[in-house]
Amino acid sequence: MTHTKPAHKKELFGHPKGLFYLFFAELWERFSFYGMRALLTLYMVQVIFEALAERDYATAAVYASYGSLVYASTVIGGRISDSIIGMRNSIFLGGILMSIGHFVLAIENNIAFFLALSLIIVGNGFFKPNISTFVGTLYDEGDARKDSGFTIFYMGINIGGWVAPLLCGWLAAKYGWHYGFGLAGIGMLTGLLFFWSGIKKGVFGDKGLPPINGNIDKKVMGIKQRYLIPILAVVSAPLISYLLSSYKSLGSDGTFFEDQNIVNIIFKLIGITILLYLAYIIYKAKVEERKKLFVAVLITVFMTIFWGFHELSGSVITLFAARNIDLDGIMSASQTNSLNSMWIIILAIPISMIWTRLSKANKNPRTPYKFGLGLLFAGISFYVLAISGNSANESGLVPFSYLLIMYFLLSVGELFMSPVGLSKITDLSPKRIVAFMMGVWFLSSAFAFQVVGFIGKQLAIESTDKNVGGIETLSVYTDGFELIAYYSIGAGVLVLLASPLIKKLMGNVH
Repeated sequence: MTHTKPAHKKELFGHPKGLFYLFFAELWERFSFYGMRALLTLYMVQVIFEALAERDYATAAVYASYGSLVYASTVIGGRISDSIIGMRNSIFLGGILMSIGHFVLAIENNIAFFLALSLIIVGNGFFKPNISTFVGTLYDEGDARKDSGFTIFYMGINIGGWVAPLLCGWLAAKYGWHYGFGLAGIGMLTGLLFFWSGIKKGVFGDKGLPPINGNIDKKVMGIKQRYLIPILAVVSAPLISYLLSSYKSLGSDGTFFEDQNIVNIIFKLIGITILLYLAYIIYKAKVEERKKLFVAVLITVFMTIFWGFHELSGSVITLFAARNIDLDGIMSASQTNSLNSMWIIILAIPISMIWTRLSKANKNPRTPYKFGLGLLFAGISFYVLAISGNSANESGLVPFSYLLIMYFLLSVGELFMSPVGLSKITDLSPKRIVAFMMGVWFLSSAFAFQVVGFIGKQLAIESTDKNVGGIETLSVYTDGFELIAYYSIGAGVLVLLASPLIKKLMGNVH
């Protein structure tokens, strides 16, 4: 008599079958997210804020607030999932809200624009933290396949990030913005269909269900929590719309006289509160814990700096590509957003093989050295853009090769830092506060967008001219890129010089 494996125990290519349903669900979700992001800055500059002289400034402010809230929302969404509705319900709720947001974004109207962004923010808060956590639940504790499973999953993210700007950018350029945004919405729905299919086939077993003590059917104000949470999620969208639209205070002539960004104020208060609480935790910790916690905070700060420069790809670098890169016959400015993911796909396996070979030779660099080198690569990548002006033609356009090389170097830096950072936070944090430290780590991406907004405002080109390119804009951008390069290289050198001390503080954590 033969025994058939339960559906959730069946494997494909040596991994739980559920991994590949999550792989495609995340691939299409990232398709929707990056497809929309590739168009967002250009859409704001060319449509939403077209009539404003300070359209770049307004775009930078809204883009920064959007990015900050997108990542901050994951802390709230993850907590609700853990305590009440579970991962499956969170993923469905988040995916539906994001789909609606993308379709609303296809409506060329300012009110619809801010409402759409707010729906995507709320949806991402439920979807993003849970789809990644779901992958980990498919493996038993101590399963050696888990790391490679996450690597496969990470490839899905980057395949979506590579293809989406190419297709959504092409549709937007050829047929109109709403077609590009609409395709992003279809991508999100496709991801949900893959996830739903996996549930129907039982490949997830009993994983991702609401917690036993979560009381999903408990009534609050006479409404079951399973219904109340989606209602509150939808109701919160107008409030978030208001926060996003608080980027400006306009004078009678339509110009800015004061920046009153409520989101900036909120994040400053959050940042101060977290720093004070971290200082208290470190003060109360044991000596050995104190050392490691200090390093965990340092790593988070370094990662915030890196992401702050990296995420310029969706804002300032996209505008630079539109105005000062010779893209004739190659791709559109929005499509250049695919270059980072393209390089990640190409480089991920070779770089991981290098670490494996160095480990066998007992020469694999410790985490602080990798972080220092990652910041150096980021700085050099921006220096490549800074010197691109030397090759500009009479119209202020520089060869596409500069952008290609820049993204290559930035992607190498990302692979030096991003894959190792998350695991080191868990290794360095005492078990009693590891969840809090993970929340701080994710919030670092939210604070990185505050850096993006600050830089975007400094490099704002104040003009309503639709053909903004030329020597003057090239000078503004290249001067800004040179300053970013110096800051990033300086931070990298500082980390490398401090690495021996950081290594001692880390103890046996590699």
